[in-house]
Amino acid sequence: MMRVFLLFAATLLPAAVQAQDVYKCTHEGKTSYGDQPCAQGASKALPPAPAGISISDQIGPQGGDARTLLELEKARIAREKAAEKQGRVEVRQARAVQAQRKKCEKLRLRHKWAEEDLAHTAHGPKHEAARIKLRRQAETLAVECPA
Repeated sequence: MMRVFLLFAATLLPAAVQAQDVYKCTHEGKTSYGDQPCAQGASKALPPAPAGISISDQIGPQGGDARTLLELEKARIAREKAAEKQGRVEVRQARAVQAQRKKCEKLRLRHKWAEEDLAHTAHGPKHEAARIKLRRQAETLAVECPA
């Protein structure tokens, strides 16, 4: 007889939890939720949860109140924004690295051309100008791209 009673009580327990009323209370611009009507402020009975969803499912796995859930949601949004910002920083850094590589390649190419110009000029004023140009290209390359 005792087993039958326990079995009967165990089957009614989830139904009792689901049938429990939940009240939304608003007082001085703050909202709270509870199982009883508000002592102060406006109170509104919320509709019952759909079948198969318990109160613990409605308030979340943490079992906290609405304020805790709001704080958790704010923390989640903050983490997502931080990750998005980090992603933008990484993209910007990758673009800067790519731009520096491109600049160094152009400087190496100009240095190579200056060497070719020096090799193809005869002695005289043009040769001296080509030598100065090569030296300046080498200095620019060394400053901008040390590695």
